[in-house]
Amino acid sequence: MFAFSRSFAPRAASRLFPSTKYSLVTASASASVEPEASFRCLSTTSSPPNNPISIKGARIISLSDRKDDANSPLHKGRLPDGAFLEAIGSSVEDFDIEALQAQGPNVIFVSHPQARKPLGELLQLLPTVEWVHTRSAGIDFVTSDELKESNVVVTNAKGQFSSTLAEYAMMACSYFAKDLPRLMRQKKGKEWGKYNVLELRGATLGVVGYGDIGRACAKLAKVYGMRVVTLRRNPSLSIGDPFCDVAYGSDQNSLNRLMRESDYILVSAPLTDETRGLIGPEAFQNAKDDAVFINLGRGPVVDENALIKTLKSGKMKGAALDVFTTEPLPQDSELWDLDNVLVSPHNMDQTATFMHEATEFFVRVNLPRFIRGEQLLNHVDTRLGY
Repeated sequence: MFAFSRSFAPRAASRLFPSTKYSLVTASASASVEPEASFRCLSTTSSPPNNPISIKGARIISLSDRKDDANSPLHKGRLPDGAFLEAIGSSVEDFDIEALQAQGPNVIFVSHPQARKPLGELLQLLPTVEWVHTRSAGIDFVTSDELKESNVVVTNAKGQFSSTLAEYAMMACSYFAKDLPRLMRQKKGKEWGKYNVLELRGATLGVVGYGDIGRACAKLAKVYGMRVVTLRRNPSLSIGDPFCDVAYGSDQNSLNRLMRESDYILVSAPLTDETRGLIGPEAFQNAKDDAVFINLGRGPVVDENALIKTLKSGKMKGAALDVFTTEPLPQDSELWDLDNVLVSPHNMDQTATFMHEATEFFVRVNLPRFIRGEQLLNHVDTRLGY
């Protein structure tokens, strides 16, 4: 059994809860842990302090590449008491299914980018699985009919990548507001030429997809003095949100309205059947003249051809793109040749430790909660895709 106290901070836990530091202590010491300092206070199923916490074993399959060093906290590290790593593989053929059926695994950790088919097969072959955790925030690479129709709980690594993506979003806004391409041209030509720049203060940031990443971007935008409007399925969830001025629904009219109001349009929506091609010709036609378009969610959420056409027409000032319909971005894509497009290779959340931290979140935070029978963090609705 485990409780978490303030004396030590696993990186994954500190990212989710930056104001609190945590440590792993044995249950015998848990009586001395202040209630507000423990993860248990976040659970709706906490046991009374003087009663023993129920324990169940976690028998884990890792659907991952064995050579992926970012999974070392799970593959090579010390796991919580009651947790056992039964097998590692990237395809069904890598596993001894008969042996696993005898062992009764109840947890699947997923990090392999081609996991959709093998995960669906494993769920059918191993009915004892109760919980699937993905190392990424997006789950579009694992969604399948088998997953949607199963009764397993699905969680993700939401929150592990938000802060650095928010920094990228504000950099992208400043890139165009201060006209950094002009500065670089002038430096190369040794030209001393002053020009007016734009303030972000008072400008409007429109956020399409107000989840964890979108809200992190809105939080930084507020520091800059920006107005924030958002698009989300349930606008009432933003009532009282200090980082959101206005929240609209997810219908086409609301999207068009957001496009008309926004100086900077930020897409952080997940890829689902509903969001595929969401930002298309109609949305771009409604965009404010000289608006800047930023996509750090998923490439196929945007109709790339419609975006290119809009950028070439001069209607929009430019775009900063970290994700694309096809990745790597094909060399014949016109996006490479457009001077008003900032291209990054889907790496603006790629810190030196970001994937290690995502695995640590599974091992140090959610896995102990599963063993104690507590509510897991970062639940995902597989039918909605987020």
